[in-house]
This record gives sequence, C-alpha cells and structure tokens, in this order.
Amino acid sequence: MIYDPSIDELLQKTWKGNRITQDEALRLYSLPLETLGAIAQRRRELAKASAYEGRGNEIITFSIDRNINYTNVCNVYCKFCAFWRSEKANDAYVISHEEIDKKIEETLTLGGTQILMQGGHHPKLDKQWYLDLLSHIREKFPTINVHGFSPSEFVHFQEVFDEPMEDLIRDFHQAGLGSIPGGGGEILVDRVRKKISPLKAMSSDWLRVMAIAHRQGLATTATMMFGHVETIEERIEHLDRVRVQQDETGGFTAFIAWTFQAENTKLKAPTVGSHEYLRMQALSRIYLDNIENIQSSWVTQGREVGQIALQHGANDLGSIMIEENVVSKAGTVYCMDVADMQRLISDIGYEPRQRDNWYNLIGI
Repeated sequence: MIYDPSIDELLQKTWKGNRITQDEALRLYSLPLETLGAIAQRRRELAKASAYEGRGNEIITFSIDRNINYTNVCNVYCKFCAFWRSEKANDAYVISHEEIDKKIEETLTLGGTQILMQGGHHPKLDKQWYLDLLSHIREKFPTINVHGFSPSEFVHFQEVFDEPMEDLIRDFHQAGLGSIPGGGGEILVDRVRKKISPLKAMSSDWLRVMAIAHRQGLATTATMMFGHVETIEERIEHLDRVRVQQDETGGFTAFIAWTFQAENTKLKAPTVGSHEYLRMQALSRIYLDNIENIQSSWVTQGREVGQIALQHGANDLGSIMIEENVVSKAGTVYCMDVADMQRLISDIGYEPRQRDNWYNLIGI
C-alpha cells in the first residue's frame, strides 16, 4: 500500500474540529472503525452539548417519553414500513381523547416530559380534528411537550387541507404543538425516495417544512434511516443537506440515525449490521459540526451497541420509549427502563442525566 500523506492532513483537520467536505467524508468512511470512532469522540468533546455547566464531557443524557401513534391508517404505502394499514383493515384505528389521556397519565407517572406523536397519512381526518387533539392535550396536560407530526405529515396536511404550509405550522403551534420530529427523513435523495416511498414527500418538501418550522421558532430533530437501497455517497449527501439547512435556520436540536429494519416489510434490500451503524454514527458526528446533539439508536441496535455508540460520537442515549409501535412492527424488540439507561451510561464512566426535548437538564 502506498502511503498517502494527505490522510494525515485530513486527520489533523478533523481532530481540530474543522469542517469537512463530502469527498473528505467519503475518505474518512473507509478508515478503520476504531480510528473513525476516536475522531468522533474528539468532535463530541469539542461540541457545546457536552459542556453542561462547564462540567466538560462527563454527562450523557437521556429522556423519558412515549411514542403515541394517533392512527395507523396511511395512504402512502412505504415499502419499508410494517405499521401502516388501509382504512378497511380490521386493525385500523384512530385514537380517542380518552385513550391518549390514559397514555399521557402513565407517561407522567413514570417521570416523562414529552410525547412523540405521529401517525399515518389518514386521508379523511380534517384539520380541526388535529387542532382539537392538540388543544385537548395542552389544556389537560400543560407540562407535557407534544413533539409531533413529521414533515411528511405536514406535506400531507397541505395537500388535504389546501392551505399554505406557513399557516398550517402556525395554527398547529398555537393549538399546542411544541416541536417537530424528523420522521420521514429516510435518505434525503430523491432517487432513493422514489424507490422506497414514491408517494411520500420528496427531499425538498421535507427540508421546506423544517425551514418554515425553524423560522417560526419551533425546534425540530433531523433523522436518517439507512442500510437499504442507498449508496454511501447518498448517505453523505443526506448529511450535507441537513448541515446546509442547519446553517441557514439553526433549528435542529439533535440528529438521530438508525438502520433499516426489514422484517415484515415489503422492501427487499440487504440490511446492515452494528459495525456499519457505528461507522455512520461516527461520521454523522464529524460531518454535522453545527448540530450539538447526536443520539444513539439503541431501539434498533440493542443495549450493548447503543452503549458503544456513546463511544463513537453520541452524547445522548435517546428515550426509554415507554411505547413504540412502528419499528417494532418491523421486528425490533429491544426495551429499556430508566435504571437500564443509567447503568449503561455510568458503566462507561459518564454521569447519566435526564433532559427535556431542548436538552435542558431536568432536576437542576
């Protein structure tokens, strides 16, 4: 093998915290995982997210929330999803206020601060149904944050309700929406999206919703589901589009990546394992130099790999997820409670701390 001194220059550049290009990211991707992980850890140390109250890199955060899927009726039929149902399916549902009350009460009892509320693209629910649901939650549970409705759902709302996106997000926010999750991001490259979810929002649609939300003061998260029909270059293009959006509007609080879960889905694609997950986790931390918080995906990878991700650039272990209905339909069965979270974090030398959606520590 011929020695390439430019690799040393690239390693020095990344170690110092300087921004890298897509071509440089591709070169880093081929490095040994232990090298890539070490660089990602260095980049985490440089991120402001690790310096709560000047305590350096000691704290790893987690949250307590619950996924509530308000309906499983969906008309976009994504090939990678095992959750959606048609309106006529025997197990199709739309949640009632009484059902959601019970779920939120259980969440609060367990110390939760948030619900992650997403659903299918139901073709017949009207705008007032959503506004009434948000208002009901705000009035009955004023301390709970509603982290809800992904960009693809908002694109669906715009098509069904025939209103400007700015008005829709404003009205949902005023009714009680607190923040927007990054669901539906998959890979922000239209070639990929046309293969796995051709009826769903395209890349520019997803980014447009996020930009409008940020400008209206709503925080959001960014996500990536990889390990199906995309190339490595397309994964990096996804990261670049997220980074460019963050440069422009600055509203992403965190980035979360996970691998495609194939069981019970119609998408026939080779899945990737933990080694590949950790490689993308590390590269995400290095590339996304303007997003402070990188979250480990123990839900798809399991406890042990979720813990190892904390040594590959992640500073957050995610949520205990009191309830999860989507990836579990695709065969994922991992679960944790608060004690498990705390143990996984403390066992590798960090201090576990609960946080809210905006990464404020709870209990200080």
